[in-house]
Amino acid sequence: MAETRLPDKGVLASQDIAGLIDAGVIVGADRARLQPASLDLTLSPRAWRVRASFLPSRSRTVEARLTGGLAMQEMDISGGAVFERGCVYLVELNEKLSLPKEIEGAANPKSSTGRIDVFVRLVTDYGAAFDEIPAGYEGPLYAEISPRTFSILARAGSSLNQLRLKAGDCRLDDGALRRLNGEIPLVEGAADINGGLGLSVCLASKEECIGWRARRHSGLIDVDKVAALDPHDYFEPLAPPKSGFVILDPDEFYILASKEALAVPPDYAAEMTPISPGLGEFRVHYAGFFDPGFGWSPNSEGGGRNGSRGVLEVRSHDAPFVLEDGQLVARLVYERMAAQPEALYGEGIKSNYQGQGLKLSKHFR
Repeated sequence: MAETRLPDKGVLASQDIAGLIDAGVIVGADRARLQPASLDLTLSPRAWRVRASFLPSRSRTVEARLTGGLAMQEMDISGGAVFERGCVYLVELNEKLSLPKEIEGAANPKSSTGRIDVFVRLVTDYGAAFDEIPAGYEGPLYAEISPRTFSILARAGSSLNQLRLKAGDCRLDDGALRRLNGEIPLVEGAADINGGLGLSVCLASKEECIGWRARRHSGLIDVDKVAALDPHDYFEPLAPPKSGFVILDPDEFYILASKEALAVPPDYAAEMTPISPGLGEFRVHYAGFFDPGFGWSPNSEGGGRNGSRGVLEVRSHDAPFVLEDGQLVARLVYERMAAQPEALYGEGIKSNYQGQGLKLSKHFR
């Protein structure tokens, strides 16, 4: 294993992750899959349909759990396979880790994955929590895949989730976040900072469409095909409600947008977190990573905010729930980068959602 210098604190930038790939800390990764502050993970040919979602627990490997009666069918997805809605699958990823004791990881679905209502969570050997990789972890990675509304077609090499690596405690507390917002406004107008930067939902607009509600029993979505589908075959547009609110139907999937146009400065990364369940019986959080440079416009003076709206993947729980215009629905947690990425989001790399308003996934025209 080659020597690589590790940062003392912060979210690892693309060049830091590339160094870990070169050093053999991350095996099986494709450098072309690097993002400013994360690595897109890829499916291997080896997959299983499983009886239920599960965690290995701290005493067992994933393989041990599978052979203990949870696996229903092993699948070879080399040439592509249909992942049916309502079912749960586990796929071994191409990437394996041998992390130093100073580095831990976190995972999230990619934006395009969350926007088609595919629930994806990372699983590790001896894992007691989804999407968390403890410092010093050595072993394989798996993706639990559960399409909720649309069945999907995926294959070996498809990418549905992403990995972020961190050194030390790099999260900004509310005091530091307020100071950052005072130097570089993260949103236009007053910022709601209390356990992160608050985002509210936009249900009032001069546009004809303020959101989308998924249609059930739609066709298959090939996760690797871009701009291939007519959105109206899969989603019903929502007009601005005259009442100022919408009623979320239980177990229906909605795409909405934040009122705030937000920015993530180059030296920071962000992650969307769900608000307290006590504030509403709904979930907003599928794809949570925001890269350095999101909503940021480079210029001759070093760049500045222009703002991109947060797209919200919303699902009500067991009861109908009223969602009003301007209601708080999520918070963004900001973290310091260990170094500024060599390329920011939307700058010299393919970034599908820079400058976005209300936007469906890249699969739709």
